[in-house]
Amino acid sequence: MIRVARPLAVVAVAAGSLLAGCSAEPERTTEALRPLAAREQAYAIVSAGKEHRVTWTLVLANPNRWHFAENVVATLVGRDAQGREVVRSRHPVDAVPPGRTTAFSATTSTTTPPAKVEISLESPQWRKAARIPSAFKRFPVADLNTVKLRDGQYLVSGNLRNPFRKETATLTVTAVLRDRNGRTTGGRADFVEKVGPGTWRRFAITVPKVTGGVDPERTEVFVTPWGSTAGPYEELARAGAVPLHTDRPRTAPFPKERGGEAASFE
Repeated sequence: MIRVARPLAVVAVAAGSLLAGCSAEPERTTEALRPLAAREQAYAIVSAGKEHRVTWTLVLANPNRWHFAENVVATLVGRDAQGREVVRSRHPVDAVPPGRTTAFSATTSTTTPPAKVEISLESPQWRKAARIPSAFKRFPVADLNTVKLRDGQYLVSGNLRNPFRKETATLTVTAVLRDRNGRTTGGRADFVEKVGPGTWRRFAITVPKVTGGVDPERTEVFVTPWGSTAGPYEELARAGAVPLHTDRPRTAPFPKERGGEAASFE
C-alpha cells in the first residue's frame, strides 16, 4: 500500500501545480500593457477680482485595445515667474475606454495667477474589458456649432445621442478647441444627466478665452460616461445597442416574392 500511495501523491502534486499554472496563464500582466498617453494639454487663466481660475484640458490616448484605464489622477501645479509653487490640485479622471482617445477638463482656483502650469498623470489601474471593444459604442454628436462671444469666450453647442438601450446616468461632455494646425488651444467640460435610450439631448459649453489669443479653427467634442472606473460604460454595453432602423416598412409588399428566382446567362 505504501508503494502505491507515494506515486499517487507525486501525481497529485504535479497535477495541482499544472492546474495552478494554467489558471494563471490567461491573466495578462501590466508589463504587456502600453502606458496611458497625455497627447495634448492646454490651459486658460480667467481673473475675477482677487480670484484666478485656471481651466485646463488634457487629451488622453489609451493604446490598449482590451483594457480600460481606471482610477487615473491628474495633478496640476502652477508656478509664478520665480518658480515658486502657487497652486496644486489633484483631479480624478474619467475611465478611458479601450483603444480610445478622450479628453478631460477641470477648473482650479488660486489667489495668485501662475506664470507656468504643469500637468502630470499618475499611472492608471488597468482592467480588462468585460466585452469586445466594439460593444462600447461612441456617443454620436451632431449640429455642432462654435460661436465667439463678446468677452472673448466661446460657446460650443450641439446634440448628443445615447446609442444604448439603457438610460445613461451622468455623461461628461468635453469640448476641445483646435487651431489651424490641429493643436489644442483650450477646452472645457460639462455634464448631461439621464439621456434615454436612442434619444438626443442638447448641450452647451462656454469655453474660456483661449491662451495666446489664437482663434480656434475647429472644435472636437468627446462624450464619456462619468466615473473613474469602467462600471458605468460596461453597464450600458451590457444592455446592448439601440437598432439603427426601428420603423416598420411603409410600402406595400411585392405581389410575388422573387427572391428564389434564378437568373439565366445563356
